[in-house]
Amino acid sequence: MRAPEEMLDLILQVAQEDENIRSVLMVGSRANPDCAPDAYQDFDICYFVRRVKPDYWDNMAWIEEKFGRPALVQRPESMELIPPENDGSYIYLMIFPDGNRIDLQVTEDPYVDDGEPAVLLLDKDGDFPEIAVKPDFWHVKRPEERIFADCCNEFHWCLNNVAKAIAREELSLGMDMLNRPVRDMLILMLSWYVGAAHGFEISVGKGGKYFQRLLPKEMYESFVRTYPDGDFAHMWEAAFEMLDLFGKAARATAAHLGYAYDEAEEAGIRGYMERVRSGRLGPPPKTIPCPHPDRP
Repeated sequence: MRAPEEMLDLILQVAQEDENIRSVLMVGSRANPDCAPDAYQDFDICYFVRRVKPDYWDNMAWIEEKFGRPALVQRPESMELIPPENDGSYIYLMIFPDGNRIDLQVTEDPYVDDGEPAVLLLDKDGDFPEIAVKPDFWHVKRPEERIFADCCNEFHWCLNNVAKAIAREELSLGMDMLNRPVRDMLILMLSWYVGAAHGFEISVGKGGKYFQRLLPKEMYESFVRTYPDGDFAHMWEAAFEMLDLFGKAARATAAHLGYAYDEAEEAGIRGYMERVRSGRLGPPPKTIPCPHPDRP
């Protein structure tokens, strides 16, 4: 596997030899000093050019000539299943045979500093805008009270769809609801829990990837138990585990922020889930008797 220094030399060499490429920026984890380096980090690179078309637009010949043939590539701007941005820039997402990955954006647009950590690698014209990185860009943001309440409501409401799908033995739908809207809200609440404990001066990583070292041991073990296999009984266990864990994190976070936690809302969904799991909420009758038999 080529070393990071070799990859950066290649990225810069391509830019230095091309008069149309005026500056090079690196963002992502390699630009963030708080991220421990490892072999899996991408090279998130942006080439700022005078013109994108035709030289860099959907031009794999240029890519292979300059960087080598990727083992796997995705070109979002040339896809139809996932609608492209259509903003005039072109992106190549590439994994090379040695395991290195380059996410390369080629754009005519000027740089806009949104606070994300970034490193300027090349500036041929000496006029690249100043990068004023915000040290808290990746930190968990303190939620407003309405946002906190909305998260709780979305979590509790979407659990009803999980319960119905399990009861109907609709595996894919149940897993989809469990692992998308419900889990999204759980991860958000756990992020706020961690943020509140650290004065909102900490990052939990994308998708809560740092939870293992940031959550209390018992809470992380509970979080692990929220990932079930395809057994419906295990899905029930995971759903109730999520409900318990969410409530624990939400109560602690609410107390820290001085917000209210809707206990009645949690009790409502818990009761519904228990009735569905026990079979006490059965299918409706096939026919509904007419309250007035003498009327049609």
